[in-house]
Amino acid sequence: MIVGMSLARFTQVHVAISLIGIAAGFIVIFGMMASKRLPNMTALFLIATVLTSVTGFMFPFKGVTPGIVIGIVSMVVLLLAVIARYGGKLAGGWRGTWVITATVAQFFNFLVLVVQSFEKFPALHALAPTGKEMPLKVAQVVTLVVFIVLGVVAYRKFRVEKD
Repeated sequence: MIVGMSLARFTQVHVAISLIGIAAGFIVIFGMMASKRLPNMTALFLIATVLTSVTGFMFPFKGVTPGIVIGIVSMVVLLLAVIARYGGKLAGGWRGTWVITATVAQFFNFLVLVVQSFEKFPALHALAPTGKEMPLKVAQVVTLVVFIVLGVVAYRKFRVEKD
């Protein structure tokens, strides 16, 4: 039991929160590319993404896993994102800090989705049964390239406007 839920139910809640964060994150990134701040969607993205990491730490695990490392780094990135967006109010260098940290946080969330998809979906698992095969590596590289492009475009286009 985790916070009063079976492991299966807790996993469902964790996945639902993750998917909400991923959907909101893409809306926020595309909003930045259109130079829109989208305050409500931004709050949803940040809350869901923080909750994704927090609930991820609650799963039973033995030792440090790649997921734990990504979760820790993601929490640091999210802290900087929150400071840039709400503390720095996107003024000066905080604008760029916000764009970069929001994009990196979204990348981490999506990267975990990609890896988990290869572990959980039989058709993908057959392509990378040990998690070290080329199809998974290609998917990870493509994900990285896509997020670099999204981040660069968002960085160039996002300008501060009033909420």
